[in-house]
Amino acid sequence: MKFKPYLYAAGILVLMVGAVAGTKALQIGKLISSGKKGGPPVETVSTAAVVAEKWERSVESVGSLRAVQGADLSTESSGVIANILFENGQEVKKGDLLVELDHETESANLRSAEAEADLARTVYERTKRLRVNNTVPQSDLDAAESQLRKTAALVEQLKSTINKKQLSAPFSGRLGIREVNLGQFVDNGDKIVSLQSLDPIFVDFLLPQQLIAGLAVGQPLELITDVYPGRSFEGKLTAINSEIDPVTRNIRLQGTLQNADGALRPGMFARVILTLGEAEEVVSVPATALISAPYGDSVFVLETETAEEGASRTVARQRFIRTGRARGDFVSVTQGVKPGETVVTAGAFKLRSGTPVEVNNDLAPQPELAPTPPDS
Repeated sequence: MKFKPYLYAAGILVLMVGAVAGTKALQIGKLISSGKKGGPPVETVSTAAVVAEKWERSVESVGSLRAVQGADLSTESSGVIANILFENGQEVKKGDLLVELDHETESANLRSAEAEADLARTVYERTKRLRVNNTVPQSDLDAAESQLRKTAALVEQLKSTINKKQLSAPFSGRLGIREVNLGQFVDNGDKIVSLQSLDPIFVDFLLPQQLIAGLAVGQPLELITDVYPGRSFEGKLTAINSEIDPVTRNIRLQGTLQNADGALRPGMFARVILTLGEAEEVVSVPATALISAPYGDSVFVLETETAEEGASRTVARQRFIRTGRARGDFVSVTQGVKPGETVVTAGAFKLRSGTPVEVNNDLAPQPELAPTPPDS
């Protein structure tokens, strides 16, 4: 019988396939045996304790600062600026003279009118004495009195015209940057400079109508702005608008804060935290512990159980919860966990209920009730 090489090659191939299949079957068998003995692999997670604490009943909004009194100052009359009596950013008192327009013509007319008024007064006094003796008729006295009143009115008119050529501070506050220069012609109503009263200062903000029942004038509020990291300003709720916005269904509120150092400026945006009532006891967990799903929120709680070999180990059990309000990096839990228990805050995405875990909190961030990120 003649030897056929292809039969020899086929035999060798069959032997190789059989060897590989046997090796894989042995490895799979060992993995299955190891899995039955040791269970799922241990996962490394970060954890935090469930704590009971008191939270103030508060609500947060975004507000805009506004001066208690603020105005763009302008003159009532037109003319050429003759004097500027203030510096940019200067603090001024009510009544301080800020700007004078040229009023030489009006001043000259005033001096002439005052001279005529003096003459009219002299004529009136003389006529009055003569009338007592019936030396002059009553008509002369009436004419002298009329002339006196006429000249006095002209004097007052010219004084008023000169006053309108002068701009004084209507209230105490801080000036802005002037918009005019010496020798410049301005018309009545042209902006000269801005004046803002900064202490105290208002903050306007909005809240949804559902909170009206808990609002009352005098409630404390806290203001935080990224202009001053780490600093907060305290104030009180001083006004509640009388109507609800028909479009947004929000109510407008106004708070008042002391601002002695002028740190807060009109136009700033800030976070406003309004305290609604006394503090209440809550059970809280870090917000990163929550696993949200369409069928509800849950957390993984650490439990200790005994393995088949008799050794104890830590496992994570999924537990469904009901959440309340959030504050900072925390969220309150109304049902599902108890104070003193430990929940997984990082690594929960790789867990199943009953997965053994190992805790490592070395790199875990610390949650805060009032976080202030450096780049916020």
